[in-house]
Amino acid sequence: MSKAGLFILGLQHLFTMFGATVLVPYLTGVPVTVALFAAGVGTLLFHVINKSKVPIFLGSSFAYIAPINAVILYYANVPKAIGSVPEALASGFAISPEVIGYATGGILLAGLFQVVIAFIIKQVGLAKFEKLFSPAVISGVIIVIGLNLAPVAVSMASSNWWLAVVTLITVIVVRLYAKGFTKALPVLAGIAVGYVVAAIFGYIDFSGITSAAWVGVPQFILPRFSLYSLLVILPVAIAPTIEHFGDIFAVSAIVGKKFYLDPGIPRTLTGDGLATALAGAIGAPANTTYSENTGVLALTKVFNPIVMQIAAVCAIILSFIPKVGAVIQSIPVAVMGGIEIILFGMIASVGIKTLITSHKVKELADKDLLILAIMLVVGLGGAMVSIGTINFSGIGLAAIVGIVLNLIFILTKRTD
Repeated sequence: MSKAGLFILGLQHLFTMFGATVLVPYLTGVPVTVALFAAGVGTLLFHVINKSKVPIFLGSSFAYIAPINAVILYYANVPKAIGSVPEALASGFAISPEVIGYATGGILLAGLFQVVIAFIIKQVGLAKFEKLFSPAVISGVIIVIGLNLAPVAVSMASSNWWLAVVTLITVIVVRLYAKGFTKALPVLAGIAVGYVVAAIFGYIDFSGITSAAWVGVPQFILPRFSLYSLLVILPVAIAPTIEHFGDIFAVSAIVGKKFYLDPGIPRTLTGDGLATALAGAIGAPANTTYSENTGVLALTKVFNPIVMQIAAVCAIILSFIPKVGAVIQSIPVAVMGGIEIILFGMIASVGIKTLITSHKVKELADKDLLILAIMLVVGLGGAMVSIGTINFSGIGLAAIVGIVLNLIFILTKRTD
């Protein structure tokens, strides 16, 4: 494929990750440009550590939003009645870079904690962990990853359903009926058509674009460390670590390669952890593997890791050009909702395909049916288990339940 073609595919991944990555800074008070810079550099670091084998993009993690808010509000002396940074800012409270630094210092330590977990897994031996992940567990996690995000896609699309449908139809038409290289650009085509239609009908606010500067340096923040930040943020790293397993299994199933064996979970988790530590070191939210981009892989069938690296470089460049970032940020929520309906659905479909095809399952055993059934209800039903400051829900909780059930069946030698 030509360099121009790879660049366009990289832009497609950039557009896909942008909305979620800038939303986390908005909800935490961390500078948007720093988050973009950290996502780009973190993704490149991940690819270097994993020898450019795994087509993954890292963006701002939603798992840390609540603890980041807790630390920032604590050090900004905001009354407990105010529960979030946006509310505090709206109420006139000032959030200084030093205050944010306490939260990002905790993120740095959380990233290093993930590296320690990766080291332990390597020492124990991945083979022992692999036994815990039966076809039912792996497929269940992948399905939950997709369907757990379904309400987000529907909520975004419901802000303007007809605009979302126009975008969705464009994606379907391009993917099924376009020829040649264009066939690999359904997401970019959907965004372009949706944006133009939205502009024609006056659904886009261009004021943010006109007021944004062309050039700007990201406002990096030095990390600060405290016992409070450590206790609030560090334990949260456990949940994203468990979800990391699911993301690697999902990408492995989509590409058709066992990335959880080569380069291996210890190495991929190390890359994830160091990317998060780097983000904390410069004042950004924690990084994590992005399901949105995994959905693009499933839809386009383009698995070249270079595409993700191009997207990462573009994110870094974008962090120094606020004007371009403002253009992307002006994309209507409904347009991205239409895109994500199909991206998240594709991930769930891959989970089903994995169960049927990749593991050559002709008829599920009773134990597999039980594992899958309980994982789906727990992962999609809103269940939550809290242990101190750690909240397990959705993907993480479903994975834990599936692993525990499978371990019980292994110990009791149930194979039917």
